Amino acid sequence: MTDSALGKSIRMIAAPFLASGAYTSVGAQVALERIALASAAPERLLRPGALSSETVPQELGADLFADLDDNARQEVLTMLEAWERFGTDDPTAVAEMVEMMRAVRAAVPESNGRGAALALKGGTGTPDYSGDLLAQSEAYARFAVESCRERDFDVIHAHDWLTYPAGIALARVTGKPLVVHVHSTEFDRSGEHVNQAVYNIERRGMHAAVRVITVSMLTKNICANRYGVNPAKCEVVYNGVDLDPKAVGISTIGRRDKIVLYFGRITMQKGPEYFVHAAKRVLEKMDDVKFVVAGSGDQAQSMIQLAAELGIGHKVLFTGFLRGKDIPRVFNMADLYVMPSVSEPFGIAPLEALGHRVPVLISRQSGVSEVLVNALKVDFWDVEDMANKIIAVLRHPPLQRTLTDHGFDEVRGITWDGAAKKCVGVYQHAISDVRAPARR
Repeated sequence: MTDSALGKSIRMIAAPFLASGAYTSVGAQVALERIALASAAPERLLRPGALSSETVPQELGADLFADLDDNARQEVLTMLEAWERFGTDDPTAVAEMVEMMRAVRAAVPESNGRGAALALKGGTGTPDYSGDLLAQSEAYARFAVESCRERDFDVIHAHDWLTYPAGIALARVTGKPLVVHVHSTEFDRSGEHVNQAVYNIERRGMHAAVRVITVSMLTKNICANRYGVNPAKCEVVYNGVDLDPKAVGISTIGRRDKIVLYFGRITMQKGPEYFVHAAKRVLEKMDDVKFVVAGSGDQAQSMIQLAAELGIGHKVLFTGFLRGKDIPRVFNMADLYVMPSVSEPFGIAPLEALGHRVPVLISRQSGVSEVLVNALKVDFWDVEDMANKIIAVLRHPPLQRTLTDHGFDEVRGITWDGAAKKCVGVYQHAISDVRAPARR
């Protein structure tokens, strides 16, 4: 084939794709020419299934990515993925998919395209918080964009960092307003030793959103101070609780000891070591008390070891993870619920405890402390104050009854219906903001 004939062949092959408008970047155009050179019939070469989800086939040659910078390489990978999934018969349809994949890659560059392999395999990986979470987040974003781009809706509501890329990409593709809901931040989960990739996604989601919902003023302040979010676009919507009257009054396990309950994940964020140190001080003044730890987590073994080292291992009982009817049973056993969290964006467990007529002692470093009036409060690090307040509740039944009765009445007004109505108000503000950007 002569040079002129080869050039004409390349133009004929590449023209429909260039005309679609999706391949205007230098990297995309170079890739089209290189692919055309590699095959006189790319429709056959790049049919669905022809490309591996892991690597580019050998027949395209090692020169496909030669001299391309990272952005151009991402463009090529995006094109190849679109062809892999949808073929090349309809350049305009493929161009649409390229735009969607660009949106996803821009929303979660930290994944470096690893979510593509999960998406091509028809799944998002294991349905839990394990494995490659960045890749799973990207794969979910791909699923969300492809599934929702043609649907009729008014607003996008993304909850926490795993879904932020999906929200960002869908907002870019559809032009709909994005609202992100911050239930927890990387600073709550990891303290000062944050996972930089997760932090980047959280920050990107908060700044891409038209409105940000936080579960407390505590979390709103973190968003403003740690993520640089304008406080004016943050709105606090407290969590709620659904009370089950049938669960109140379930028969308790017979015992003579007072029961102090820790209920939740056993992680650094929840302050389990402060609970154990407070228990030690309580037991120095009261012997007829047992401390029940209901939950599991990466700090469980350390908590058990600490109790043993303090000589109170026989007084601290570990139930493991609870579910179903065991949850109301353990609440109905308790004389007091303690939440010693180091950093708790909200904290629903105290509401559940009050719903079971159990008085609560909660950390001031929590969102729920902003809501509850009829609760004892303590700084998580002040184990002496924590111990004194535990003893006061256990030794003085009138105090216990007052906290229980008033707390139960209070929590009945903190509902999910109320939270939902406030979210609807945020949606309306977000839609108005997008329709009238000049006033924003």
